[in-house]
Formats: sequence, structure tokens, C-alpha cells
Amino acid sequence: MDFQKNLVRSTLLATVSILVPYHAFAAPSAPIDHATHSPQADTRHVAQARKSALARTRPETISVFGHGSTRQMTSVTRSMMEQSVPGTSPMKVLNQLPGIVYQSADPFGAYEYSSSLYMRGFSQNQIGFTLDDIPLGDQQFNNYNGLSITRAITTDNVGGADVSQGAGAVDVASNSNLGGAIQFHSLDPSHERGGTVEQTFGSNQTFRTFARINSGDLNRSGTRFYASYARTDMNLWKGGGYDYSDQVNAKIVQPLPHDSSLKAFFDWSSTQQFDYQDMTQNYLNTIGPKLANYYPNYTAAYQAAQGIYPAQYLKSNDPYDAGYYAGTANRVDYFGGITLDENLTSHLNWKTTVYGHGDSGYSTWTTPYMPSPNGAPLSQRVQDPGIQRGGFVTAVTYGIARHKINAGVWYEYGRFTEGRSFAEAPLLGQGTLGNPTDGYPSNVFATPWQEIFHSNTFTFHLQDTFQVMKNLKINAGFKSMIVSAGNTVPTQNVAANGGLIAQGNLTASDAFLPQVSAAWRFLPHHELFFDVSKNMRTYPEDGFSTNVSATPWTETQNAFQSTKNNLRPEKDWVYELGYRYNTPVLSGLVSLYRVNFSNRLQLITSGHGINAQTAISNVGGVTTNGAEASLTVRPVNGLSIYNSFSYAHSTYDQNVLTSSGLEPTRGKLVPNYPTFMYKGSISYTWHRFKANLDGNYISSRQLTYTNDAHVPGYFLANFGMHYNFGDYKILKGINASFNVYNLFNKTYVSTTNELGNTFTAGYNYFLMGAPRQFFGTISTNF
Repeated sequence: MDFQKNLVRSTLLATVSILVPYHAFAAPSAPIDHATHSPQADTRHVAQARKSALARTRPETISVFGHGSTRQMTSVTRSMMEQSVPGTSPMKVLNQLPGIVYQSADPFGAYEYSSSLYMRGFSQNQIGFTLDDIPLGDQQFNNYNGLSITRAITTDNVGGADVSQGAGAVDVASNSNLGGAIQFHSLDPSHERGGTVEQTFGSNQTFRTFARINSGDLNRSGTRFYASYARTDMNLWKGGGYDYSDQVNAKIVQPLPHDSSLKAFFDWSSTQQFDYQDMTQNYLNTIGPKLANYYPNYTAAYQAAQGIYPAQYLKSNDPYDAGYYAGTANRVDYFGGITLDENLTSHLNWKTTVYGHGDSGYSTWTTPYMPSPNGAPLSQRVQDPGIQRGGFVTAVTYGIARHKINAGVWYEYGRFTEGRSFAEAPLLGQGTLGNPTDGYPSNVFATPWQEIFHSNTFTFHLQDTFQVMKNLKINAGFKSMIVSAGNTVPTQNVAANGGLIAQGNLTASDAFLPQVSAAWRFLPHHELFFDVSKNMRTYPEDGFSTNVSATPWTETQNAFQSTKNNLRPEKDWVYELGYRYNTPVLSGLVSLYRVNFSNRLQLITSGHGINAQTAISNVGGVTTNGAEASLTVRPVNGLSIYNSFSYAHSTYDQNVLTSSGLEPTRGKLVPNYPTFMYKGSISYTWHRFKANLDGNYISSRQLTYTNDAHVPGYFLANFGMHYNFGDYKILKGINASFNVYNLFNKTYVSTTNELGNTFTAGYNYFLMGAPRQFFGTISTNF
């Protein structure tokens, strides 16, 4: 035990990062820089800092801080992402940044149902996400206005991500970013002809293949493209089933005169995933952390539906709900956009992106709560969401004297469809349900409901970045937003649903959402920044009683009508003050922030997570006070040690009145987000060899609004190493890497309350994190 304690203590002191050299301010009267112009001033400074880091420092760090930015900006680059196993979700890589906690039941972060990211207390559906300026929606499972980053682009083609922990800039194309924004960027094709081949293998029979072909420059103008294919196949770490995906990316770049460009990106992805079984504290204590669904044992699932359970299940308080035959998700996406980035003059830039996205698929769950007409005690519940959306983002940036004025518009039309059906299961001895991902069930016997949503989003922004002095910059602007959404219900079974399904229109709007920020370099290497912003989130969409998001349409028509007139969109004010310090040996960041959140909408769940009663409730205001500190030390060439600490105290401002009475939530911590986090890593590069060790500690998380149940905190460590064997004939660098996730094989709770929160302890569902995992990769370029 003493050895383990010392090892953990040593690991906590060891962490990796190299921060960029200081990026000086541009001259006050400088025109637009054609190489780095961007409508978002802060993103431009981060991009410039990243290029500087790539050119001057080795090894790279987990986080690069945006020196010169008027708000807290951190970045993850391609080289930093390569420290993780190929195919790892970029969202999981962001877990190393201050204030962010990412959870997933699988080691790659690919299992979407369990994917959960919180940033300064805000969940992922309250944060803005974009890829090359294209909105990705709110990243929730069963997304209605976008898709996950892992389906939008192969992780090997992600060039980096810029993260604004406090509040996203006014030009970010998002209608949900109450608490910051994450902007992903795709790699551009190489100027040289060639390609990349990569093979990963490891625990759970993981087998992942990636290949990319670069055309190189095809003509004197520099026309070039790449095309890539990725295939991932891995089994679940507990129980039967797998996670499988195919993905194709293509990108073409056409340089234009005056450092302008035309770029087009395309993505196709097909994903099939089996579910990990939801856990409760009772199941964890009685059955154990390896509780899983019965798949492919149809007989066991059939008998469980009849009340015949495995012996261990009888020790639990609800063996009927402990396991099912299987739960699965199938998704196919087509996604892409075209961007014209045109420098009309040396002072005027116009950038426009036109995009489209189509999504189709279905999810299945084998339920013992709905028997089949043929007498089988179970059936398959089928959910079939679909998305068709398209839009454009356009903005002009004009540089005059000490000002850079930026104005733009974002418009999107979205159509979201969803329905629920039940398909017959065979009698025992007359067949099985087989693999539910092999195709949509054909023997549907009931369709309780089908819904169609339509939405129109329009935003306008205007901002000015004023270089007051060489060492003082102020950014001020505002955003106007209006989002109109409504649904129709062409099919519904009133008796089966317990009433009419909510149907109607809602509009969320605010003509003036201001933001003011500044950065002051008061001494060499020293910088202060602050940011104040007002933000709004539109009403999320989802089907009736789906237990996914806090949407007004999850209720019955009576409940919808009673709350519609008094319902208000979520809004907040975010205040941030920070200090940065950077030298070749030492880099640091300290940030203080406060969030005043009003009209917080929560999905209130009661009863079983499967047959739960759900309702939307305005739980009033939430106040968050927090602090973050990061320190990077580079004592010798090739060695970097990084540590960060985060503290957030996020509590409800008042009690909540429900049909059951007054719930004592005032002063209680917001569920699912830890109060304290530590992130650390150490990285060392010696000639062709690289090694990194990182560790994360998160404190306990509340499971209920009244804080009468929680999951304990935990510490996880990961290890990776990489070696470049050099060139061999046409092969340009033969590389081998080895990674270990959950180095000390910690048993821990990952995602919490994936089926919604409750006021008091009971059916509080969560998912277990993966045990220790090993992965190896061999790759080369040609």
C-alpha cells in the first residue's frame, strides 16, 4: 500500500506540456494578415501560437495557451493528439485541459451513448462545437442538430482544436454555447505526393486500420487533395457485442490569388455499436462492475423475462431490470462543406462556408416490459432518428487603422425525425434475435409514435478588435439570435403513451447578447485578460419520453401547454479574469470565473430509467464560482512537466417546487461535475524516442439534485511511448507506439446519470469505466 501511495504521489507530481513562446501583438495600424486572417481574433492568435510552437519547441505539449487572446483559450494540436491511441476521440484528448472532464465507458471514447463532456460545470449540450466553422450541434447522444466529432471526421485527419473554456466568441456557429466553445480543424492535404498507412491492435480484439493518400500539388497553382479510409473493430470489454465503424474522408484545396483559397471537405461514416449495461449503486454492490447484457445468449434473456435469473442477479433489488438481451445503435452520416476564404483587398476579407448533413439509422433495445403478440415475453423496441440539415456561415473582416471589424450571419434549416416501434421476438426454440445491427427489424407490430421537427436558426454578429496600444487589445461585440422550432406528430397511440404527445412551436430569441474582453501585456512575459459575456441556449429537440435531453417536447400535450407560456430559454452571464506568464523555462496560467445561470432547464426522471416518467422543469438559477491554475516546467531540453488544478463550486440558487412538494435544492451542488480536478503529465523526447505519462484526479460527483447520493472520486494514469525507426527505401519513417490506458487498473464510475437526474437516491444510473487496456500501433508514410 505504501508503494502504491508513493507511486500515485509521484505520478501526481509528473505531467506534460510545453507552452508556446510569447506571441507579440501586431502593429496597431497593420492591415489584415493574409496568412493568418480569421473573423475570430482570439482563434487567430491561438493558430499563430500553435505554428510557433511547432517550429520552435520539442516535445509538444498537451495544452497550448492562447497568448494574446482576450479570453482563456487553450489548444490541442495534431502532434499532441498523436500521444493517444489512433482512433481515440478528440473529446477524450481534451480531458487533459483545465476545467474539462470527459467520461466514456470504452477506452477510445467512441461509444456515443456514454460520451460525456463537462466544461466548467456545463454539459456538452450547453457548449458550442464546430468543425472548420461548420456547426456540429450539441454532441448529445441521439443528436437532433448535428453529429459527434468522431462521426464527422476520422480522428487521424483532425489538425487540432481550439477551446474557449469561458464563453465562445460571438462568431461561433452555435445556438447552445452557454459555457464556451470547442472548434475543431481538419488537416489540409500535403503539398507532397504520398500517403500514410497505420495499423492498431490491442485489448478486446481491437483491430483498427487507417490509410490516407495525398495527391500532392497537381499544378502550379497548388491544387491538392487527400482521401482516407478508416475501419475500427473492437469488442466490448465486458459482455458480448462490439463497436464497429467504417469512415471515408476527402478534402480538396484550391489556392487562389492574394492568399485566398477554396476548400471542400466530405465525410461518410457508418457505425454499429452495442451498449454497455447501465448500472446502479445496488447492482454495483451486489452483482459487480462486470454486469453486462445477455447477448448473444438469447435463452438467458428469454428466461430472465420470465423471471428466471442467474443466481448472482437474485442478490440485487431488481433482477428484472439488471440485464437485457442487447441494446444497439446504427448510424450512417453524410457530412461536408465548401469554404471560400477570399481576400478582396489588403484590408478586406470575406469568408463563407456552405454545408450540409444527412443522418439516418436506428437503435434497438430488447425489452421485457413489452411482450410480443406471439407469446414471447420480450420484444425489440426500435428508435429511428434522422437528420437533414443545411446552412451557411458568412462573415467579412475589415481592417482600418487600429481596428479589425468583423460582421457575419449564420443560417441553418433543420429537419429532425424520430419514431418508436416494437418488433416481435421469436419464441424460445423457434429462433433468436441474432445480431440486432444486421438490419432494421421487419416484424414490427406496434408504432406508439412518430414525430417530425422543423427548425430555423438565424444569428447575426458584429465585433471590433481595437488595438489601443501595442500591448493592449480590446474586443467588443454582440450576437443576435432567433431559433424557431416546432413539431408534428403524424402517428401516435394515445393509450400506449398515456396521453397525447406534446405538439407545438417554441421560439427562443434575444436581439442583444453582448461580449467584452481585453488582453494587456503589462510587462515582458506577463499578461492579464478578462472577458464578460451574455449567452443563450435554444430549446433542444427530442422525441416523447426519450430520457436524453431537457426538451419541452418530451412531455404530454397537457404538460406542454401548461408550461409553454411560462417557459424561457436558458441564459447566463459569464465573468472571467486571468493571468498568463511565459518564458522558455516556465509557463503559467491562472483564471478566476463566475457564472450566473438563469432559467436552467432540467430533465426530471422518476422511477426506472427504462419506463421512467420524464418532465421538463425550470430549476431556476445556478451560481458557479471557480478557479483554474496551470504550470509547465521545461527544466532540460526534451523534458516537459505539466500540472493543472481546477476548482468549481456550482450550486442551485433556490428550492424547486414539483408535484411531490418542495425539493430542498437550494445551495446543493449541481450533479455530475466534480468540485476539484487535477491534471498532470510528463513527456520526454530523446532522439527518435518519445514517452509520456499522464494522470487525472477528479473528486466525487453528485448523483441527485439534493446531494443524497454520489460516486467517489478516482485517479487514473495512462502511459505511452513511441519510436521512429527511420526511413527504409520508399517508406518515410517506420513508427511503432505502445499505449496503456488505466495503468493501475482502477475500478471506477465513468458516465453518470445518462438517463437523467433524480431529486433523491434510487434509480441513479451510471456506466463503469474500462479496466486496464493495452494497444500497439505500427505506421509509416510513403
